[in-house]
Amino acid sequence: MLEQLKFKDVGPAPMLDIAFRKRINFLAGDNGLGKSFILDAAWWSLTRTWARQILRPHRPPSQPQIAYRYGTQTGGKFEYVSEFDRESESWSLKKGRPPISGLVLYAQVDGGFSIWDPARNYWKSENTERQPAYLFSAKEVWNGLPLDKPVKYCNGLIADWASWQLENGQPFKQLCSVLTALSPSRKESLEPGELVKVSLGDARKHPTIKMPYGLDVPLIYASAGIRRIVSLAYLLVWTWQEHLASADLRGEPPAREIVFLIDEIEAHLHPQWQRTIVPALLDVMEALTEQHDVGVQLIIATHSPLVLASVESRFDEEKDAVWELDLNKDKVELREFPWTRRGDANAWLTSSVFDLKEPRSIEAETAITQALELLKQDVPTADQIENVDQALRASLSDVDRFWLRWSQYRRSMGQSDD
Repeated sequence: MLEQLKFKDVGPAPMLDIAFRKRINFLAGDNGLGKSFILDAAWWSLTRTWARQILRPHRPPSQPQIAYRYGTQTGGKFEYVSEFDRESESWSLKKGRPPISGLVLYAQVDGGFSIWDPARNYWKSENTERQPAYLFSAKEVWNGLPLDKPVKYCNGLIADWASWQLENGQPFKQLCSVLTALSPSRKESLEPGELVKVSLGDARKHPTIKMPYGLDVPLIYASAGIRRIVSLAYLLVWTWQEHLASADLRGEPPAREIVFLIDEIEAHLHPQWQRTIVPALLDVMEALTEQHDVGVQLIIATHSPLVLASVESRFDEEKDAVWELDLNKDKVELREFPWTRRGDANAWLTSSVFDLKEPRSIEAETAITQALELLKQDVPTADQIENVDQALRASLSDVDRFWLRWSQYRRSMGQSDD
């Protein structure tokens, strides 16, 4: 598992240091403060490849470094401090192949997906045509990788799903189980429909998904949320099935751990889905690896209070953590959020993780702020009370909990609630 990343003169701050927990690590913070940057660095430190683009350091005379530590195949620790060479525009690497013992997966927010497999991408010799990692664009997830070479490392979701469904073997059964587990609810379970032809110019039979309104919709026409979840389910099954087959060919045991990096896990998902996706992923990874006793580490960037609220009943401070990226006096700081159960999404919104004063509209927040200031005054005028009352009525719902306090205040000031 990835244990630590340290940054010097690269990224949003002069120095950043994060010591990951072994199961769930949430990365939270405003846009542009470094969540995707940390995920990109985590992928590179484990695989020595770039999933998107190389991380650029601060300009001279800085001396950029990325230090990292993770567990190895032998159970020891691997540590390295990489320095940036400005002439070659590259980060230094320790000679030899990465000693990490497990699979590394990275789901990007744009639908791209990256996979590093010790059974397929780990080679002692550098002189090999085998891929150093599998880097899928969003299009390649669906149509295969690569599209323009004789060797096709992956047929893609459309072809593989159709093939698995026709064979009705273990991969398809596993896919159905993963889809069920990742569904937004029991009432809206993701279930494969019949294979169909979608156009005269496309000879392929396309997978479909059964919709609650009675139609089988081709996956390429499904909603963005469904497409993201089904592509995630497909790649989890494809990665694990290919890993088991490749490990068997090499005469090696399966990987003992999986590191799963996910950028904006809630992207395109309805709130109902957001509050189930992380617990479901934990269950899916455990079921997917079956009897192989594989440890799973999730490193997840999120903007969703529902995602954080969803894990409260399962959160273990020894194995899990929430990491906050915050802007403090024009400087980006990274710190561990002191864990406590908040009880609901609104309480998470007003925590330091999201920094909202009120879990309401801006107009309602302004009106409540004015009301609270008025409550501090000894002798407010009737016009002041009336102006604030009108602002509250224009922005709060009829059942907002603030009305109880405001009504009590108005009565204390000798005013009617009418």
